[in-house]
Amino acid sequence: MRIDKWLWAARFFKTRSLACQAVDLGRILQNEQRVKPAHMVKIGDLIAIQQGELVWQIHVARLLETRGSATVAQTMYIETPESLSKRQQQAENRRFQTEPAAHLRERPTKRQRRLLNALTSE
Repeated sequence: MRIDKWLWAARFFKTRSLACQAVDLGRILQNEQRVKPAHMVKIGDLIAIQQGELVWQIHVARLLETRGSATVAQTMYIETPESLSKRQQQAENRRFQTEPAAHLRERPTKRQRRLLNALTSE
């Protein structure tokens, strides 16, 4: 089975084209090596998936040709204990740290821009 199709079926990516892009950009490593989207996946392969700050280290447990439900997709891989603990630690850190621009939801209004310009021009 192709690695891009497996990543899509395991629900790591919404579309196969997104999975292909991630593989092409080197965000997916199979057995610690860069591969192409058409590379074949076997049961027992170690796959590293980088999605933003998150890095998944998983072993392929099952091959399915079709995309199923999330519960079925979770049976397709086994996450390594190190990866699981690291992801949980990152989630804990994100929960306690606030994003500096979290209160900014949209572009500033005309009044807010004038106030910002007044502050920066002084």
